[in-house]
Amino acid sequence: MSGSIAFQGVPGAYSDLACRFAYPAMTTLPCESFETAMDAVREGRVALAMLPCENSLAGRVPDIHHLLPDSGLFVVGEHFQRVEHCLLGVKGSSLADIKRAHSHTVALGQVRRILRTLGLTPVVEADTAGAAQLVAQWGNKEEAAIASSLAAEIYGLEILRSNVEDAAHNTTRFYVMAKRPVTPEPTVPNLMTTFVFRVRNVPAALYKALGGFATNGVNMTKLESYMMGGEFAATQFLCDVDGHPEQPHLRRALEELSFFSSEVRVLGVYPAAAFRLTQPKL
Repeated sequence: MSGSIAFQGVPGAYSDLACRFAYPAMTTLPCESFETAMDAVREGRVALAMLPCENSLAGRVPDIHHLLPDSGLFVVGEHFQRVEHCLLGVKGSSLADIKRAHSHTVALGQVRRILRTLGLTPVVEADTAGAAQLVAQWGNKEEAAIASSLAAEIYGLEILRSNVEDAAHNTTRFYVMAKRPVTPEPTVPNLMTTFVFRVRNVPAALYKALGGFATNGVNMTKLESYMMGGEFAATQFLCDVDGHPEQPHLRRALEELSFFSSEVRVLGVYPAAAFRLTQPKL
C-alpha cells in the first residue's frame, strides 16, 4: 500500500518504527496526539493511522479505548512491534562518559537493570524519540537517551548498547485504522473481529451476554471495560475475538450478546497478524 500513515509522536518513535515495518512503502506522518492522528485519517490527509492499544508489559493504552469507539474510523489491521530499547549517546561518547538517561517514564521503568549497572540517573521526558532529539541538541557526552535504533539514525546519535530492556518479550500491539472498513470474505482464514458493546443494567447481564461465546466455541482474545460519561453504572466493553461476524459460530454468539446488550457495534474485521499466529496456545 502506498500513500501516508499517521502516528502519535515525533520521528523515531516506536509507533513510527511500527509504521515503517508494517507499511514500508508508505510515508509516515508524525502527530502531536492520538486525536490529531485520527483527524488526519478523517480529513483524508493520510490513508491509515497506526495506534497502540496495548503493551505486553505496560498493559492497555487507555486513551485509545476511549477514543476508538467514537472516532468514526475502522480497524483494518493489527501489528505487533517488538520494543528494542537502545542506549543512545552523542557522537564520540562512551559508556564511561554518560551520567543521565532521558526517556519516557514507561521506557525508563523497562530498563532498570542497565540504569543500575551503569549508575545512571533516570530523567523523565515526554517520549522516547523526543528524548533522543534533546540529547542530540544538547551535544553533551554526559547525557544519553533510551530510544529506538531509528531515533539514533534520525538524530545522528551513537548506539552505545542495544537491547537494554529488562524483558525480552516487550511487545506493543497496534490497531491499524482507516476511514472506511475493509472487510474480508468470511471464507478467509485467521480473521479477527473488534467490537464494542454495552450490557443492560440488570443482574448477571455480562455473564449471560458472554455465555454465547463459550457455547459457540468463539475464542475471545481481549475484553476491556471502561466507564461511559463518568457514570459508574454505565460501562462499555471493547472486545477482540477470532472469526468473522458472518461465520455461523460468531454470528450466533453476537446474536446472544445483542439480546443482553443495549448496543453492539463492530469496529472492524481484519486478518490476524502473523505474530499472533506464531504464539503458543496456552
